[in-house]
Amino acid sequence: MTVQQSDLKLDGNAIGGLLREIFTMEMTTAEGTCASCGRVAMVGEVVVYVNAPGTVVRCPSCDAVLMRIVQGRGKYWLDLTGVRCLEFSA
Repeated sequence: MTVQQSDLKLDGNAIGGLLREIFTMEMTTAEGTCASCGRVAMVGEVVVYVNAPGTVVRCPSCDAVLMRIVQGRGKYWLDLTGVRCLEFSA
């Protein structure tokens, strides 16, 4: 049986727990601006792939990579290159 890419696609709620570990607050309602197309979307609306080497987060509009998150050996590596701005309340 072949796994289709659509079978691996999740929404941003899939990374809610992971982001809470990093930021220690609820992040699915945070709004990020895509550096590629300029769309503003809540983290809960992004497209997430967790079956990569780490977690890959993509823009729901243009499919550009917004974030890459890798966790291992008690550390996190967070690449936010594709996010122009991330707005959240403390």
